[in-house]
Amino acid sequence: MYRKGILVLLIAVCSVGFASSKDADKSGRVEYSTWRNGEVVPDGDKMVLEYTDYIAKSWIDQSGKKLIPEVPMQVNYLSYNDSVIIRQATFMNGDRFFTTNDFLLPDGFLPEGKPERILGYRCQKYVGSSFSNKIELWVTSKTGLQGTPMLYFPFAEAVVMRYVRNGNSGWEATNIDFYKKGKIPEIIPADMGVGTDDVDFSRRLANAFVKEVPVFTRQQLNWGGNIENPKGEYTDSLYRFAGGTVVVKRVKLPEVPDGTSVFAEVTEQSNGDAYDRTGSVFVIPVDKARSFLDGLTDGVDSLPQYTSKEGKVYQGVVETTDYDPLIELMRFFTPFGVHHFNKKRDVGIQWSDSVTYKQDVSDLMPVLKGECWIGVFVGNYDGGGHKVSLNLKYYLNEQEVSEKPAKKYWVQPVFNTTNVLEMAGQEYGTMFGTDTLTVDFDVPEGVKNVTFRYITTGHGGWGGGDEFVQKKNELFIDDEPFFSFTPWRVDCGTYRASNPASGNFWNGLSSSDYSRSGWCPGTVSYPYFTPVDNLKPGKHRIRVYIPLGEREGNMFSAWNVSGVFVGEIER
Repeated sequence: MYRKGILVLLIAVCSVGFASSKDADKSGRVEYSTWRNGEVVPDGDKMVLEYTDYIAKSWIDQSGKKLIPEVPMQVNYLSYNDSVIIRQATFMNGDRFFTTNDFLLPDGFLPEGKPERILGYRCQKYVGSSFSNKIELWVTSKTGLQGTPMLYFPFAEAVVMRYVRNGNSGWEATNIDFYKKGKIPEIIPADMGVGTDDVDFSRRLANAFVKEVPVFTRQQLNWGGNIENPKGEYTDSLYRFAGGTVVVKRVKLPEVPDGTSVFAEVTEQSNGDAYDRTGSVFVIPVDKARSFLDGLTDGVDSLPQYTSKEGKVYQGVVETTDYDPLIELMRFFTPFGVHHFNKKRDVGIQWSDSVTYKQDVSDLMPVLKGECWIGVFVGNYDGGGHKVSLNLKYYLNEQEVSEKPAKKYWVQPVFNTTNVLEMAGQEYGTMFGTDTLTVDFDVPEGVKNVTFRYITTGHGGWGGGDEFVQKKNELFIDDEPFFSFTPWRVDCGTYRASNPASGNFWNGLSSSDYSRSGWCPGTVSYPYFTPVDNLKPGKHRIRVYIPLGEREGNMFSAWNVSGVFVGEIER
C-alpha cells in the first residue's frame, strides 16, 4: 500500500474517544442525503458508506444518473486499524490512482448541547472549525459501525450521522442496514491502482473536467525577419502578418455544454522590447462575405472603410452588411521588459520572470466552439519583440448530461478600433476628435437577454495625452444614452515587479506606477458589461462619444474601443 508520511491537503481530522462498543465488529451500510438549511433535501445527492472489519468505504451514489464521460469514479476509505485515509479515483480511460494519508488528531472539537436522536440513535453534537469554517457533527457509538460522510472527520468506534458546514449545508443519515454473515461485500479491491501523492491526485481529478487547447506556445511576436506563410487555409498552421506582430491560427475547439466556464490564459515575456505595448487576443468572424482575413492577406485597404466627419479613413473597424470586425476576447498590456531586462536594472526589487493574464471569457462561449480563427497581436517595432503563449481552458461545471437542448445565441461585434494591423498601416482610433463613432446594426427576430460587452483604453503617452487624462465614455443606442463611465486604473503600482525597464523618476515613482485610462503595464483591461433592455428586432444605431485630446506637435491621442452584443435566441 502506498503511504505518505506528511499530510499535504487534508483538512482537520478529529478523533474523540468513546466507550468501546460490544457491537464494534458489526458490518453495515449507511445512506446519507443532502442536508441544507435545516432539513434533508429529498431530490439532492446521495452518499453511501459501507463498514466491515474496521474499514469504512464511502462514495457518491451516481446510480440512475446520466453522467458526462469525463466524470471519474471516486471512492474513499478509512482504515481504522492502520489509521490511514485512502482516496481512489478511476478515470474514463481506465486509469486508476490512489493517495494515502495518516489520520490527524488535532484538538478543538468539543461536545455541545443535549443529544439528539437521528434514525432512533442517540447522537451527541460536536462543534469545531476547519479552514475558518464552522463544522458541526452529530455522532453515535450505538450502531456498532464506524465512518463518516466526510473523510476528514473520523471518530473512533462511532459513526457520524450528520455533518453540517457553516450551518447551511452537509449530509444526514437517512437509512441504516446491517449485513448478515456471509453477505458482506468486498470493501477494498485487490488492485487499488497507481499510488501517488495528494497534489498529483487532486490535479488529476480537476484536470478530468478541463479541456485545454494550446493555441500558441512561446510564439515570438516581433518586427522584421522573413515571413513565409502556408499557401491556403489549414487547421493548426501558424500564420504571421504585419511584420510578425500578428499571429493567427485556425483551431478546432471542443463542443461543450452550456454553462461551461472558458478562460483565456496568456503568458508573456519580453524578448528584447523594453516598452509597454498593447496586446489583443481576438476571434476573426468569417460568416459574412468579407472578413479580417482579407486585410491580413491582401492588405488593410481591402477592408471596409469607415470615414469620419473630417474625411479620415479607418480600415476594418466597424460592422457592415458584409463584414464583421474582430471579436476581442482579451486586451492585455505588456509590462516594461519583463524577463529580458531583469538583470539589466537593479533597484532592489525581485523581478518577475513572466506575466500571466488569465481572464474569464465565458460570455463569448458561442464563438469558442468548433473551428474558428484565433489571433494575438502585440504592437512593437523591435527585432526581438515578445514571447507569448495562449491557452484556452474549458472548465465543465456540470457532471450530468443535460436533457435540455443547447441554447442558441446572437453574437454581433459592432466595432473594434484597436489597430491590430498597426505595423501594416491600419489607422489609430482617432475618429473621436470631431465625431462620435457611429455604427448601424440589425437585431434579428427572437433575440432576448441582450448584454453589451465593451472594452476601452485611452492612449497618448505624454503628460497631456489621453493615456494620462481621465475621459468620460458615453454610449448611445438610437440617440438614447445607455452606458457612460470614465475608465481609469489607479492600481498600476501594484505591478511594479513586472516592469524592470520602466523609467524611474526623481521623486521615487516609476513610469509603470502612474494611473492610466483603463489599463496598466502588465495587466488585463477588463470588459464592461451592461444589459440592453427592450432592444427590439430591426435596425438600430450605436454611437460612442469620447472627448479626444488635442494634438501636441507630432503627439496624438487615440482610443481602442471594442463592442459586442450577445443575446439569446428564442427557439
